[in-house]
Amino acid sequence: MASSSSPILKTAATGILQSSLSPKYLHTNSTSHTWPFSAIAELIDNAYDPDVKASQLWIDKLRIHGNLCLTFTDDGNGMQPDKLHKMLSFGFCEKVADGSHMPVGHYGNGFKSGSMRLGKDALVLTKQENSRSIGYLSQTYLAKIKAETVVVPIATWDKRNDNILT
Repeated sequence: MASSSSPILKTAATGILQSSLSPKYLHTNSTSHTWPFSAIAELIDNAYDPDVKASQLWIDKLRIHGNLCLTFTDDGNGMQPDKLHKMLSFGFCEKVADGSHMPVGHYGNGFKSGSMRLGKDALVLTKQENSRSIGYLSQTYLAKIKAETVVVPIATWDKRNDNILT
């Protein structure tokens, strides 16, 4: 039986236990890439997918506060907040073919496994039409707050008036 301080979650309407994902899974999942270049290929594939339609991708290496960082920037379509949420969650994939251009992934795991193979943190900045969003998938943050389940902060705001939407 779960105590009131237990990480077990129940839905309000049904009282059914919800599954949770341990932060340790982020590292475990990343080991599906045996070398960094397969993880980089995963992130390149995402930019190439038909729904993104990026024609250019830039990969840069820089240091921020003494930490080595890789940045992946593309000129694709960007993501609406709900799509960003699904991309940073596990098991969601809504990729569809565009004519003969087939999407690469279809399990909803590639971004997480690839980015966590390359580092402990991934900051995703995206824009589309009038929305701007940031998502933060971070093993460092989860360890610092002693999280018992994966939590991914996401913020979205309206470009026209800087009102926070989520």
